[in-house]
Amino acid sequence: MQNDSIKKVAILGRPNVGKSSLFNRLARQRDAITSDVSGTTRDIKKRIVTISENRDFKVLDTGGIDYSSELFSKVADFSLKAAEEADIILYMVDGKSIPDAEDKQLFYRLQQLGKPLALIVNKIDNDKEEERYWEFVEFGAEYIFPMSVSHNRYFNNFYKWLEGHIPPRVENEIDLIQDDDPSDLALESLLEIEERYEEEDDKEIKVAIIGRVNAGKSSLLNALLKEERSVVSDVAGTTIDPIDETIEYNDYKITFVDTAGIRRRGKIVGIEKYALGRTEAMLEEADIALVILDASEKISELDERIAGITEKFKLGTIIVLNKWDARGEKSYEEAVQEVRDELKFLHFAPILTISALTGQRVHKLLDNIVAIYQRYSQRIPTSKLNEVLQKAMRRHHVPSHHGAVVRIKFATQYETKPPKIALIVNKPEFLHFSYKRYLANAFRDAFDLEGVSLDIVARKRGERMEE
Repeated sequence: MQNDSIKKVAILGRPNVGKSSLFNRLARQRDAITSDVSGTTRDIKKRIVTISENRDFKVLDTGGIDYSSELFSKVADFSLKAAEEADIILYMVDGKSIPDAEDKQLFYRLQQLGKPLALIVNKIDNDKEEERYWEFVEFGAEYIFPMSVSHNRYFNNFYKWLEGHIPPRVENEIDLIQDDDPSDLALESLLEIEERYEEEDDKEIKVAIIGRVNAGKSSLLNALLKEERSVVSDVAGTTIDPIDETIEYNDYKITFVDTAGIRRRGKIVGIEKYALGRTEAMLEEADIALVILDASEKISELDERIAGITEKFKLGTIIVLNKWDARGEKSYEEAVQEVRDELKFLHFAPILTISALTGQRVHKLLDNIVAIYQRYSQRIPTSKLNEVLQKAMRRHHVPSHHGAVVRIKFATQYETKPPKIALIVNKPEFLHFSYKRYLANAFRDAFDLEGVSLDIVARKRGERMEE
């Protein structure tokens, strides 16, 4: 291939996002100066690069686009001019930072050039940064690639895309057809991430004990700790402040918080209102909630409201029927049916009958807490998730909306604790809630998710994952 026909690939972006590091990685040598100081690269560096099947191209490392000074403004103008002369443009952003309005404006400006353009989200070094990758889909880029240049991670799909635009070096050049669907490349990027991803072994569990006043929360905490830690009495509202206690069980560190009893809303006054605020603040930090119900009484509207707090914070949940020894003639089947009828939204939560006073079955709580936490923090491989999705869609097709075809392209878990699954859909607003519920049940059947709140959202490609 002659040099006058060689493809030019320009790397653009704001200062200190890793452009020179990518240039060095492609050139396979440390050429451009890389540092944490913004604006290190001021002129345009060029290098002929060869990738698979003798594909040659010229990579251009431009200065950071920054208009904060006269010098940087001139560098920025040179960088944008390089983009106009290039055949392919790579726009790089810092994955450790939140999306910037200026970055979006620059990216949209580059889109108007009508050239092959990819958004590179750099510095995706670990799981937390991996989640930040989803914040950049709001750019609406047709092709977006998460990567870590410094760690040489997640390059495969980027190279695949690049190869689709750079012909191999042959006597009779043959134009390559770009036949990859954007959603397929996005899915493959996620699969690659998961292949290299190693789940951190988190052994610390935060457990909230919630329930209305005098349901036996403090008695249960004392039974679990085998000592008098909270003040226990028959006077409602004895415990005001949340109290933390930590034990070790089966190599896990379990921290219990004995929350203040929650009264009927109209009766919350003074210091107990403050305690309710503290309780909700604590629940934001909790992993698992033990919802304590009094088996000797009927489930009340207040019990339902309190249990609803776990749904608000999407916690792992165990329903604990306390005072089982004082239940009277009520059978286990009747008690379970009452709970299922009144707390339908906690259909996924296991029910355990105990007596904190006598210690009956209290020991089973610890095993349940550990098991649910393992499910709560699990990461389901995207490949497995999509196998289940495809089977579910073959069994029951996605319903159309007034003739509009609704297509689910793929699913991916983008967060843990709790598991959050995104369905990438062509028309997310038309995906019926009943079909999402159907898919949620399919995922529950396929993966062990007892006791875990599963959050499923439908998103269009390029739409930001909401917090």
